[in-house]
Amino acid sequence: MATTGMQLLGLVLSIIGWVGGFLVCLLPMWRVTAFIGNNIVTAQITWEGLWMNCIVQSTGEIQCKVYDSLLALPSDMQAARGFTVLSILLCCLALTLGILGVKCTKCVGHPSLEARLARIAGALFVIAGFLYLVPVCWAAHSIIRDFYDPYVAAPHKRELGPALYMGWGASAMLLIGGSLLYAGSSPPGIPSSPTFSSGESSPRRAGGASQVKGYV
Repeated sequence: MATTGMQLLGLVLSIIGWVGGFLVCLLPMWRVTAFIGNNIVTAQITWEGLWMNCIVQSTGEIQCKVYDSLLALPSDMQAARGFTVLSILLCCLALTLGILGVKCTKCVGHPSLEARLARIAGALFVIAGFLYLVPVCWAAHSIIRDFYDPYVAAPHKRELGPALYMGWGASAMLLIGGSLLYAGSSPPGIPSSPTFSSGESSPRRAGGASQVKGYV
């Protein structure tokens, strides 16, 4: 029962991380306008994401535009596209295997095969968590580097957007959930450390004692 609960908890956390990572991939708030200087009142705010950039007017109007060229994006944003899409696909595969492999579903019918599927799903969720973590940290490093670079003009400086914080949270959910799913899916029939009860050992000891007495 404890392993089943661990499996379900790991699967739920992984699903939350998968949904969060999907939103991170779509949201255009990886980079936001940096407010530098004494004048913090601006007419518009710029959001930049993996697929589009948006301009938020002071009146509340939002205008978004999809990027015209992939090659025009910075290298970290190009890599982030590939990593996040690959991570989403891995999560889809891991979710399918995880549903088949958890003990409460009984879809497969073979406990050993279910345990292997669940362990594979947990490992895929952990890999997907690392694939989310790499582009998020890379983008954050690029933003911080450009922010403190004196040769970058103030209008071109950006700050960390909410999507990056969501990406860190989604990565943590996938890493923790995948680890729990893997740890709670031990295959049945694995021999544990040998233990001897007093009932099993007493006849042997008694037999040995009788043999000693016969020789004496």
